[in-house]
Amino acid sequence: MSILVDENTKVLVQGITGKEGSRAAREMLAYGTKVLAGVTPGKGGQTTEDGIPVFNSVKEALAQFPEVNCALIVVPPQFVLAAATESIEANIPLIDILTEKVPVAQVATMIALARKQGVVLVGPSSVGIISSGKAKIGSIGSSELVHTIFTPGNIGVISKSGGMTAEISRIISEAGLGQSTVIGIGGDLLIGADFLDIVRLFEKDEDTKAIVIFGEVGGTYEEQLAAAMEAGTITKTVVALIAGQFSEKLPQDTVLGHAGAIVSKGRGSAASKVASLQKAGALIANTPEEIPVLLHTIL
Repeated sequence: MSILVDENTKVLVQGITGKEGSRAAREMLAYGTKVLAGVTPGKGGQTTEDGIPVFNSVKEALAQFPEVNCALIVVPPQFVLAAATESIEANIPLIDILTEKVPVAQVATMIALARKQGVVLVGPSSVGIISSGKAKIGSIGSSELVHTIFTPGNIGVISKSGGMTAEISRIISEAGLGQSTVIGIGGDLLIGADFLDIVRLFEKDEDTKAIVIFGEVGGTYEEQLAAAMEAGTITKTVVALIAGQFSEKLPQDTVLGHAGAIVSKGRGSAASKVASLQKAGALIANTPEEIPVLLHTIL
């Protein structure tokens, strides 16, 4: 099985006529994902080079394609809130935001709206979601080696880093394990679905036997997952790789890479994340190559 996306996923791309939107749509189609429609205000009535009809609004698109159950947002940062609001209010159950540099206040508004409507919001700055051999959303797996890097299996993967979604999946595939679903949740200060939200979905998936997370300094999402594991609400084995241990030597409030990677007064540090996860029973990998070694010990 898989979570979030599968053979029944039917996608609408907001921003499909832009460079990134059109490329993502083309790659999704090539992988076998059902991309039914696109939305770009002012360009309704057009058809993309790949034969996808373009509409002026989500409402217009859903009038013709009511079976749409996923929206990919690939619009400039200043338009993300409006685009997300459209899809949330239309009750599209899954929304993935590829766009980066979305203002934090607007992200907070989107998260609140999505929670109120019961919509799963992934991102912003999400590289996407892929269920190996079934469907993919976003730019994840854009390499021609996509079928070698992402292979069907029983390991769930969640990563703050877009690049590490592929690297960890490659290592898992080369170890003969494969993945059920891989999710790039984004590394911004605020994100929609976080580690705990996604792990809860994997917890319910019978075919996912273990979960790998790639975390980094900043925020407390990893520590929130650890708290749930310690409370017993998460029972599946978690293997964690936390990047940024070198940051312990840097001044507090130093920003590292992603917008969410801020070291502040000990909270969100690599050491505190590792300690809390280890205490909760997670297996800690010090390098990506250690991940399949740890997985083989439990499978």
